[in-house]
This record gives sequence, structure tokens and C-alpha cells, in this order.
Amino acid sequence: MPILTRPASMERIATPALAEKFIAEQVADLRAQIGNKKVLLALSGGVDSSVTAALLIRAVGDQLVCVHVNHGLLRKGEPEQVIRVFREELKANLIYVDATDRFLDKLAGVADPEAKRKIIGKEFIEVFAEEARKLDGITFLAQGTIWPDILESEGGIKAHHNAGGLPDDLNFELVEPVRILFKDEVRTVGKALGLPDNMVFRQPFPGPGLGVRCVGAITRDRLEAVRESDAILREEFEKNGLAGKVWQYFTIVPDFRTTGIRDGKRTEDWPVVIRAVNTRDAMTATVQDLPFALLQHLTARITSEVKGVSRVLYDLTPKPTGTIEWE
Repeated sequence: MPILTRPASMERIATPALAEKFIAEQVADLRAQIGNKKVLLALSGGVDSSVTAALLIRAVGDQLVCVHVNHGLLRKGEPEQVIRVFREELKANLIYVDATDRFLDKLAGVADPEAKRKIIGKEFIEVFAEEARKLDGITFLAQGTIWPDILESEGGIKAHHNAGGLPDDLNFELVEPVRILFKDEVRTVGKALGLPDNMVFRQPFPGPGLGVRCVGAITRDRLEAVRESDAILREEFEKNGLAGKVWQYFTIVPDFRTTGIRDGKRTEDWPVVIRAVNTRDAMTATVQDLPFALLQHLTARITSEVKGVSRVLYDLTPKPTGTIEWE
């Protein structure tokens, strides 16, 4: 098997000037490839798809149709941010699909993590395909494929997460404008395109979203506890200067209750588990040493502001033996 390499002339995009050069080249290439035809993009709000969308908007404007599927498993404020940035600020042709009920109904009673992942992935493809069939004249499918995706797919490490899955009747030609970039380069390009920092530097987020952080069978009330506690954690990390220093941090709400006391009465509420780790390659990870005062403050906020929660724990397990996500 030949060794994959980036083009010899490709400079590492580490400065705004190089990002602007890359953007100009890609805009020209995209216009040449697409011409006057239409392009479809599944816009998740993650950095790869967001940078892909911003490049295409600059290149072909309203020939791009973005579909943002809200499966109800996104973090607090994320669907609203996608709508604000792309529809209101960048004037994108954005279709917003609130499929929350559809996804959560399919997931009801399903506790196995792999079964949840498969349901979420299959349902996402079905929703996206349904929206695609409603549109006329789509020739191209844009994807936020990046260079590590290509390397891992070609090397047999994992299947290319962006490739395949759509029904045979949706036979689109691929457009992948950031496919030769590494993640840090995608972020540099995103900054140059004017995307907001909390989108460009968005933490790694699993495809099934909060569905794998609401451990066990997903219920709407426990899912909301994950969403609200996660929002508090992100807010406090930002306030305390940790947002750009910790690789990934999030909360988990497991599927069991613990005994607590509130207003002098016994309660049966959920625990919230905080996870904060650093890593270079996601193959191993170390736990962030958080100040005890911050942990106390997080506990006070989460137990007082998040309905149904009476206990907070901090996960001290490195990888190995624990994985970064719980499911």
C-alpha cells in the first residue's frame, strides 16, 4: 500500500497569512469544481463541518444548502448558535430540523451503548436523506473530512467516519475542502474565516452527543440533567481560565439514584460525575488536577441548579484503565 503524503508544496498552516492563502486557493478550486450547481452539507456545528460550510459560503454563496439536524443530544445552546452564526450572520441557506422527539422515541429503553450509537447513526442518515430528497438540483455533497480521517481509513485503523451510508438514490459527487488539513490547521482556517472561538475551539464531541453521557437507557429528565450540569461546568471552566488548557471536560449522569437530603427530607436523586482530561493523541489520557475550591463551587452550583441531582463526583481515572468517555 502506498504511503499517503500531503502535497509537497503544502505548508503547515500555522499563521493567519497562510490560512488566508489556503482560503483563497480553496475558494478558487471550489468555484471551478462546483460551477453553478448546488451543494448539500450536513452541518453539525463541529469545527470541521463549520469550517467547510464557511469556505463554501465564501466560494458559492447560496448554492450551498446546509442541513442542521438537532437530534436532541446536543449541548446547551449549540443548535441556537448554529442558526445564529450561519443563518443570521453568514446568511447561509440553512435548513433546521428538530428531530428530538423522533430520536428520543427510538432510543427509549435502549441501554446498550453500541445499540444506542447504531440507532443514532442510522436515524441521522435517514433524517438527512429525507431532507435531501426534498431538494431539487443537488449535485454535490460536502463533507468535513480532514487528513487524520484519511490516514486512519487507509491504514485500516477505523472506517472513514464521513464516507458512505447514504441511500443509493442520492448519488452525489463529493466536495471535501479541508481534507488535507490537520485539526489544528482547520482551527486556524476557521479563525481566519471569522467563526466564533467557541465554535472553532469546540471540544471533541462524540457523534452520539450527550446520548453516551446519559449512561444507560436515556430518559428526558436525566438527559436534561446532563445538559444543564455540562453547561455549568463549561461556564466555570471559562471563568477560571481552564477552557483553553484542558483538552476535554464534561459531565455524566449514570442510570441510578442515590440517597440525599434536601430541605430536611430524604431524596432519591442522581449523581453527576465530572470528567476532565488531557491527552496528546486520545490513546492515553491524564486527569486534570482541579483546585479543591473549584470542585466545591461546582458541587454547590450543580446540586442547587440542576433538577434531580444531589451528589457530585470527580472521576480520577486515567486512560488506561478508563476510557475518556464512559460509554
